[in-house]
Amino acid sequence: MNSINDKLKNPLVVGLIGLAIGLIVGILFAWLIWPVEWANSRPEHLSPDWQEEYTRMAIEAYGHTNDSQKAQERYNALEEHSEETLALVITNPESLSTDLIDSFSVAVSYTPSEESSPYPEATEETKSPVANILTIIIPIVCVLLLVFIAVVLYFFVFKGRIKPTSETTPAVEVETAKQQKEYTDFSSTGAEPPLAQFMASYKFGDDLFDDSFSIDSASGEFLGECGIGISEIIGVGDPKKVTAFEVWLFDKNDIQTVTKVIMSSHAFHDNTIHQRLVAKGEPILAEPGCEVVLETQTLQLVAKVVDMSYGEGAMPDQSFFDQLLLELAVWSK
Repeated sequence: MNSINDKLKNPLVVGLIGLAIGLIVGILFAWLIWPVEWANSRPEHLSPDWQEEYTRMAIEAYGHTNDSQKAQERYNALEEHSEETLALVITNPESLSTDLIDSFSVAVSYTPSEESSPYPEATEETKSPVANILTIIIPIVCVLLLVFIAVVLYFFVFKGRIKPTSETTPAVEVETAKQQKEYTDFSSTGAEPPLAQFMASYKFGDDLFDDSFSIDSASGEFLGECGIGISEIIGVGDPKKVTAFEVWLFDKNDIQTVTKVIMSSHAFHDNTIHQRLVAKGEPILAEPGCEVVLETQTLQLVAKVVDMSYGEGAMPDQSFFDQLLLELAVWSK
């Protein structure tokens, strides 16, 4: 629903919807509610049946007035249909007398030709102009409406339900990195198994990175917390270029949170950055496999760099992290 609301805020989408609604309403009014009514149409625009009736009335009027000029004007009003229509009336005189039709034919100088058929076919020229226009407009409008409906259904229904086959966001890459790495088996080395183990993963672009984990005893008693977050960035612009992380351990039985700083090679060897970060905790150079030990009154944390890599760009070499995978193991002292 939120996705639909966001799309409705787009002026282009609103305009297209308004256009479609306008077309549909307009067609309904034009064809069903207020259809076009032709008035004062010229004789050549009449359908073949009404042109025939018009010719019959012209012949009857001539029989009453004997006005050859008026008969010629009425005959010529049918333009290219005059000969075909008069030929049809001659073939089917109905209530008209043959003599009257012959007199009218002489008055209008009618001469039957081989091309004049008493039964003219309803060609494009003899069809009603309205019919000609509708046969062109209706299919075009229908196709446009179908295309518009298909586009709307795709964006508002199907596209919202289709999930992309792959995501490349930092959050997804972080979860993938966690799943691909296995926790260290301390019991295989003869060491006591840790009270808790966690995997923290950072990927460039995760500007809100801040992993924290609750430490509980085997019976579920809360003992403390540990985690890792961004400590220092370098350069400007987004995404943030992280040059150092803070690893911390909180013990509910201790009044102080212990913190150490894992630095990039550039930050560790840059005196200005190094001195600034010393105030946050003991500086540690980030290297694959290195371990950071933090101790409180009743807890001990070993943070191991499982995997790491530096980003590339218009910055000093090895100055910011592209990724960092850190395993946190906690023991009770």
